[in-house]
Amino acid sequence: MVQHTIETELSVDNLPKHIGIIMDGNGRWAKAKGKARVFGHKAGVEAVRETVSTASKLGIKVVTLFAFSSENWRRPDDEVKILMELFLMVLGREVRRLHKNNIRLRIIGDKSRFNQRLQNKISQAEQLTENNTGLVLNVAANYGGQWDILQATQTLAQRVVDGELTISDITEKTFNQQLTTQDLPEVDLLIRTSGECRISNFMLWQMAYAEIYFTELLWPDFGEHSLIEAITWFLRRVRRFGCTDEQVQALLNLK
Repeated sequence: MVQHTIETELSVDNLPKHIGIIMDGNGRWAKAKGKARVFGHKAGVEAVRETVSTASKLGIKVVTLFAFSSENWRRPDDEVKILMELFLMVLGREVRRLHKNNIRLRIIGDKSRFNQRLQNKISQAEQLTENNTGLVLNVAANYGGQWDILQATQTLAQRVVDGELTISDITEKTFNQQLTTQDLPEVDLLIRTSGECRISNFMLWQMAYAEIYFTELLWPDFGEHSLIEAITWFLRRVRRFGCTDEQVQALLNLK
């Protein structure tokens, strides 16, 4: 009788290839501690660091973080300004860490609304890491799923007008190639923190067959163990086998 081990039962091939995360609850986390909302956003950066590090060690191919939606511009001006400054600071501080760990950073979304200073910082960060071969980290900023579909549609329509394509040339594959996640696998697992149960206009096309995991945890409280719990839930949902948190942790420890 074959003895099953973590190596024979659970491998990187069983894990979700693409994980999307709606990082919700920074403001509520700060409010519960009697702090300003910006305190929660700053605390959320540490949760990002730990989550990305864990995903990379597990061999996850892609993580997409919903950092700033196109609807977030409606927030108070002061908060938006602070978020933009925080984005600049994190890009400057974290990109070398990502590069050192062979992680490729991509910013997806309509970057044209950002000021030139931030656009330059984004370009520099992407260029530094573009040849890395490990985990792809997408940060969705000024992003909306409807916008992504619309800009893909407009690009294809223009190509038809220019005579590069015919209408019959437009397929799911050609459409997918115009999305911001064009060369990446579709989302297998979506995680949303803070107990909210909606997808908030996030990667609508890419999540067609995703398993959706909601947790009551606020984003700053999310970390390695939380990600392992979500992945364990995913493995049980798709009936890979009756794995446990300990098995996923064991796979992490093998890295």
